[in-house]
Amino acid sequence: MREPVYSGYLADPFLVHTPDGYIVYGTGDPAEGGTFEAIVSDDLSRWRSIGRVLERPDPVLGSDFWAPEVVFDDGRYWMFYSVGHGIAGHHIRVASCTSPLGPFVDEGVNLTPDESFAIDAHPFHGLDGSWYLFFARDVLDSPTRGTHLAVVRLATMTSTKGEVRSVLSPYAPWQIYERDRLMNGQIRDWYTLEGPTVVQHDAAHYLFFSGGSWEGPGYGVAYATAPGPLGPWKPQGGEGPTVLNSTSVGLIGPGHNSILRLDSGQHLIAYHAWNSARSRRQTFIDPLNWVDGVPMVAPNRQY
Repeated sequence: MREPVYSGYLADPFLVHTPDGYIVYGTGDPAEGGTFEAIVSDDLSRWRSIGRVLERPDPVLGSDFWAPEVVFDDGRYWMFYSVGHGIAGHHIRVASCTSPLGPFVDEGVNLTPDESFAIDAHPFHGLDGSWYLFFARDVLDSPTRGTHLAVVRLATMTSTKGEVRSVLSPYAPWQIYERDRLMNGQIRDWYTLEGPTVVQHDAAHYLFFSGGSWEGPGYGVAYATAPGPLGPWKPQGGEGPTVLNSTSVGLIGPGHNSILRLDSGQHLIAYHAWNSARSRRQTFIDPLNWVDGVPMVAPNRQY
């Protein structure tokens, strides 16, 4: 029986290893408001909260903060995240700090000014030395209208360069977020792909992503592969969310994962799922194994 690593509400977990220990940054309980919480551990077993790690930016930007991810570059730690009003008006922003423990301070830039809705920022450092920013965005002129995945190069940690490129569009019924959704005067099914995470393994790049409704039991994680960060990306693994799903891990709506490679070579996958009462999303961490190039979540937490 899988148990959360932390009893509190902590969704969209991003797991990293820093000189200050292992840290999970995550989205807090929307009912409580506030910015992002982080938990820390020396051994991946005992975790404690260090409270809020992002100073609240200008209130006009919004009161709902989603999906923080933190990377180190040029002597600073950079937190990429989205902020908006409820489920509206979200854009990708970046904050920084000299310590991974915060407090992070917003840099005052909108990295997705041309998007109507952008969430789930994922900065990825490519083998070419460039940084790439993956994120989820709304696309209305598609047969599978909804939230798709995209990527843009980062010129610096506070600016982009070049055009935004499509990464992956919804392609299967399990990725339907809501049927018969009214949007811009039209009633159509709304699809959702979100939570992109990219890792390089052997000769391929793997894109892990969540699909469907985060509020439902069918939410889960699948993956695609490509020769490089800009693609072309091709879904793998068969039908459904084959990496994480309620049946495979025995949890309700597992999804929005991050992946950490330990010095031993073992990969860990951090993800959230609902508790049995469906009152909070909590963070779980499991080993991620590779079997003939196929990522598979191990049946226990032995890492």
